[in-house]
Amino acid sequence: MTAGRVLLWRHGRTAANASGRLQGQIDIPLDAVGRWQARTAAATILARYEPTVIVSSDLSRAQATAEYLARGAGLPLAVDPQVRERSFGEWEGLTGEQIDERWPEEFAVWRAGGDPVGVGAESRADVAARLGAAVRAHAEALGQADTLVVVSHGAAIALAVGELLGQDPAWRGVIGLQNAHWADLSPSHGPVAPDWRLHGFNLGPTDASRDWDAGPDAPAEAESQTRNPD
Repeated sequence: MTAGRVLLWRHGRTAANASGRLQGQIDIPLDAVGRWQARTAAATILARYEPTVIVSSDLSRAQATAEYLARGAGLPLAVDPQVRERSFGEWEGLTGEQIDERWPEEFAVWRAGGDPVGVGAESRADVAARLGAAVRAHAEALGQADTLVVVSHGAAIALAVGELLGQDPAWRGVIGLQNAHWADLSPSHGPVAPDWRLHGFNLGPTDASRDWDAGPDAPAEAESQTRNPD
């Protein structure tokens, strides 16, 4: 058996996301916009799907995101450390500019899809294997009528999608997910490869506001007063 559908949902925005800092496994909470994103996206998921099992990373930004969906669906929330974000070692908490300044060669390797040596970062292959095994294990405990939602992180989800589609960990054929957006997959049927099929990537409530990362739009009256002050 396996779940008929799996959604891999990225957490809402954090202050580190907003400032362009690499989070990795640092436990950073959602910011105000991130809470709005999670709440808005959860409502959209409930309007489009019928989740039956919700599993979250153990990092608080993922759990807080997942709780909006769990409450709305009336489901318990399971926590699995195996779906947490990739560890970036010494780079965690730094901006790309800071990393490039201190580790220019290693950063160039990372941007090219390789694994930097000597900074303590978890390899792409290890993350892909970890996430792929966890998603499969949770999905295989369910049936064809079930929808599994796994709430995880940007780098982890991208690597998981590649692994489920049978790609090498260095494959970079999907762009990064926006905060509180998701990938939609289902298992293949019959003797075909790969074992999973991707129905959609970077899905979300794109009409929720004109600028997803800025939060909800201001009321029309307030906008009018801002443009035409007395």
